[in-house]
Amino acid sequence: MLVAAAIALLLAAAGCGSVAASAPAPGDGDDGRLVDIGGGRRLYLECRGTGGPTVVLIAGYGNRGSAWDALSPSVPPPAVLPGVAAFTRVCAYDRPGTIGESIDDPADRSRSDPVPQPRPAEETVADLHSLLQAAQVPGPYVLAAHSLGGHYARLFQAAHPDDVAGMVLVDAAHERYDDELRSLLTPEQFADVQSSSSSLRETYPDFELVDTERTGALVARARAEGPLRPMPLAVLTRGRPVDVPLPGFPVAELEQRWQALQDDLATLTPHARHISAARSGHDIYQDEPALVVEAVRQVVTGAQSPDTWYGLTSCCAP
Repeated sequence: MLVAAAIALLLAAAGCGSVAASAPAPGDGDDGRLVDIGGGRRLYLECRGTGGPTVVLIAGYGNRGSAWDALSPSVPPPAVLPGVAAFTRVCAYDRPGTIGESIDDPADRSRSDPVPQPRPAEETVADLHSLLQAAQVPGPYVLAAHSLGGHYARLFQAAHPDDVAGMVLVDAAHERYDDELRSLLTPEQFADVQSSSSSLRETYPDFELVDTERTGALVARARAEGPLRPMPLAVLTRGRPVDVPLPGFPVAELEQRWQALQDDLATLTPHARHISAARSGHDIYQDEPALVVEAVRQVVTGAQSPDTWYGLTSCCAP
């Protein structure tokens, strides 16, 4: 389980989701392997199911791809990865420096080759494109992204617009979040949040680091220079506030601003579907996986047959 410092960093990065208490072991027919992406580097990729378009799952800050195959306590299966595999091809991968259930267990750390940290967002996006090409995963793709992964999904679409047929943003990062957070906190509080990954890196020196302000600026520039073209887009937003272990943290104000930023994400394309996940905190994909699976199903169907998307106005009842 990620420590409290990572939860604080979540707020700075809009990103580090907590890992579920247990992750099911891979089942029969899983295609989990290391893929050579060039330059002497390999990334771990796991794909399941058949059909198209292929869904690519992009995890939040610090989480490897196995997060999509895990559930919060008492939540019944299926998790998102097997749930989506029931109706189309779906792939998850490990960014370098991410972890599974336990940062203390070296076997539960990223299965991809390490890289120097922090990793520029452009290189992270280029890695994903190289991985899909090297693994011969045909596009266009539906990108389903949690938290910080939302930045990577949008930057991937900006760099490769013809390769993206739809998106599902799951309590995703917003380019103005750091500015909002800075305005809510004292300089001391903001510094505490920004430095809270240090204890994680003491345990795991290769742990993922992200320059969130620079990454947000890249996303803002991409949005200004090339708005998202019309496509099926579902935005899922947490219905429960995050639990922040910092004294005096303005949680209520944070939630108001987070909700407003999520509303803005739902304006990225015409006819986007936006729903509040009433029973979920930040990790909607583990708290209410059926909701995420249904959102992905609707976006996949909309990518296959646009009339099924633009003829409807809401999302999503599992």
